[in-house]
Parts: sequence; structure tokens; C-alpha cells
Amino acid sequence: MSKFKVPHVYVIIAIIIIFAAILTYILPAGSYERYVDEATGRTLVQAGSYAVMESTPVSVFGVLQAVPKGMLEGASVIFIVFVFGGAFGIINATGAIESGIESSITVLRHMSLVLIPALMILFGVMGGFLGMIDCLIVFVPLCIMFSRALGYDAMVGFAALQVGNIAGFACGPMSMWNTGVAQEIAELPLFSAFGVRMIMFVLFVGVGIIYVMRYALKVKKHPELSVVYDLELKHKGEEENTKKVTGEFTTRKKVVLAVVVVGFIGLIIGVISGWSAGTQISGYLLGLAIVVGFVNGFKPDEIADHFVQGARDVVMGALVIGLARAILVILTEGNIIDTLLFGASSVLGNFSPVVGVVLMFLFQFCFNFIIYSGSGQAATTMPLMVPLSDLIGVTRQSAVIAFQLGDGLSNALWPTAGPLMAGLSIAEISYSKWLKWFMPLMVIQIIMACITVAVCQLVGLGPF
Repeated sequence: MSKFKVPHVYVIIAIIIIFAAILTYILPAGSYERYVDEATGRTLVQAGSYAVMESTPVSVFGVLQAVPKGMLEGASVIFIVFVFGGAFGIINATGAIESGIESSITVLRHMSLVLIPALMILFGVMGGFLGMIDCLIVFVPLCIMFSRALGYDAMVGFAALQVGNIAGFACGPMSMWNTGVAQEIAELPLFSAFGVRMIMFVLFVGVGIIYVMRYALKVKKHPELSVVYDLELKHKGEEENTKKVTGEFTTRKKVVLAVVVVGFIGLIIGVISGWSAGTQISGYLLGLAIVVGFVNGFKPDEIADHFVQGARDVVMGALVIGLARAILVILTEGNIIDTLLFGASSVLGNFSPVVGVVLMFLFQFCFNFIIYSGSGQAATTMPLMVPLSDLIGVTRQSAVIAFQLGDGLSNALWPTAGPLMAGLSIAEISYSKWLKWFMPLMVIQIIMACITVAVCQLVGLGPF
């Protein structure tokens, strides 16, 4: 009996697109009334205002049109991926980073047991306290380079960023983009229950570190057990060819590496200062890559060639982002998003507080497939979850934690999550291989989240 093979990510998304279109024929169209909250300026859903409207099923031609529409709606993120890929194509072609890491390999080897956990804690803090997810894809190539220098594989480098960052963001001790927005809507004191979220932060990030390091140590001892072993073999072959071109760690390469380091310090400052990933960060990285190319002695034509090659390497992942947006286009044009929301809220109202809060988490987890944005999902679902939590006896604080865990953790799973697919593309890791590696940890995190929200409800986490 042949082993089951996960379909190509394009096939998975195509199946979901077709399923979404079929739902527009089965489910009634409907919508909630929305209003602008004067205090925050956000558009919120008016609880109890759902009304059925004339059905608007999406035709076969509409499904086909949804793909280019999705590409247009995801154009800004797709553009970011191409710029990142092209910019790193230039930087990587200099060989300066690889040469610098290779020259420091002895020091790095001695740090192998602490460097990956340290990076995961750092990215967890950036997600949990600064709410950063999208812009951190810029660090994917560097994390993978460090990982390989330590004797691990690309999966360890990517996971160090992704797992640490998402776990931190999901717990959100002081993240305005999920915790802050949800608490404002729930009329809770800003960042209340901070201590509980810090305990969550330690537990979720800690479990992530243990999972990643267990795999890392296994791969270091037995490289053939790597989930991305074929990618590592390909990299080693390319590395041998690169060494012939780049040679030793020359003075010029030291200067290039210094420019890269200084440039990335400036980038980190910009990220912390709130730069836009679509324009400011992309523009800065593009400018840095061009400067690095000239410092390395590349001619303009060579810089252009390396940029094109880098952009070419991320085409598949960039297009996935647009394809995934087509799902949202179909659900929106079929006017069934609010119908799904209404149905879920109606079902949740039939359960006890503890069961209800667990189901709230699972609902938020699944609903993030449709609306990826944390603040966008909060503005859409929390105006309904808050009165529902009051009705079934769930504390509002517990409802907020159910939201942030459901929204946050699923960002590392759904193919509609732009940063996840963009990062995988840059790392050259297929979505199917990511699922194979990540799913056991995802199951563990889901169980932890269910226990967490249940305990919060049982102890009556407040202030209300």
C-alpha cells in the first residue's frame, strides 16, 4: 500500500476555493450591521443585527476571476516577497555572510545549545510585546544561515523564528495588535491579567524551544533524518560551487559584511520604530542590497541578474499568497462570512461556560483561516463574542485569551497566513514538509490552549 502524499499546496488551495464556492450555494447570504466606534475609530459588528439577504452564489467564472482578484488584493504582500527575495539574492551572491559565519564557526559551534533558544526568546518577545509578525520574514535567511553554521538544517532556522514568534504573539503580554484591541472591545483594562499572559508566554515559548531543540539535536547527529534533507543536499552542492567563486574571507568581504551588519542594525531600529513592511522596510532592504552589491564590486548588470535570480526563487510562495486570498474573495462575494459567524455564535450559546470558552478558542482558531489579521479578526468576532460570553457565563478576560490563542497559534498553520507562506518560500521549504514537521507541535499547542482557557474560566479570571 503506497504512502499518502500531501498534495501540492496549489492543489490544496484550489480544493478549498472550490469548497468555498459550493458553500455560497448552500448557505444563506447574510450580514451584520457595522458601526464606527468613536473612541477607537474602528469598524465593529453590531451584536444581534444579523439579517438574511438575497443569495449571491459565486459562478464558475466568478471562481476563476477570484484568483486574479486575490492576486490584486494580496499585491502588497506579494511585492514584499519579491523584493525580499531579490534583495537577498544580491546579498547572498556576495558570499560575505557565509564567509563570515564560516570564519567564526568554532565560536558558533560552542554556542549551539544556547543560540537557537536565545533567538526563539528574542522573536517571542518581538511578537508578544511589539506585535511583530509580518516584518520578521526579513530575518529568515539569516536564521537559516546561523542554523546551518551550527550543524542543523534550514527547518531549525525557520522554526526558530516562526515557532518563537508565533508563540509569543499568541500569548501577547503587551501586544496591541491582538491583546490590546480585543481588550478594548471587551472594555477590559488595557493589558490586564498581564501576569497570566507572562506565565502563558513562558510555557508556550518554552515548549516550542524544547520541540525545536529535540529535532535540532537529532538532525545534527543524523543529518539524513532531516525533514528537508533533499534541500540540505542541494545547498551543500551550491555551497561548493559558491566557495569556488567567493574564496576566502577577504578584506573586501569583511567590509561587505560590516555594511550588512550595520544595515541590519538600522533595519531592526526601523522595525521597532514601526516601519511599514510594504514600503519602508522593503525600500530600505532594496537600497541596502544595492549598496552591498556595489561595495562587493558587482557591476549594475550583475546586481540586476542576482536580484532577478533571488526573486525567481520565491515565485511559488509569492503566488500562494494571492491564491489564498481568492478564498476570502469568494466568501466575501458570496456574502457568507457573516453567516458563518452567526452560525458559530448561535451554537456556542448552547454550552456551559467551560465548554463554551474552549469552543470559542477553537472557533477563533478556525476563523483565522478566513481573516488572517489579528486586529481585523478582533474587530469582526469580539463584538459578538463579548455579549455571548456574558450570556453563557464566560468571563470577558477568558474570552479575550481564547481569541488571542486561537488567532495567534493558527498563524503558523493556515496557508492563508501571508507571512508563513512568504517565509517558507524564502526558506525554500515546501508547505507539505512544514506540516509534516509542525503538526505534532500544533496538536500539543492546541491541547495546551484548551487547558489554558478552561483553567482561566474555572478560576474566574477577571477583573470580569
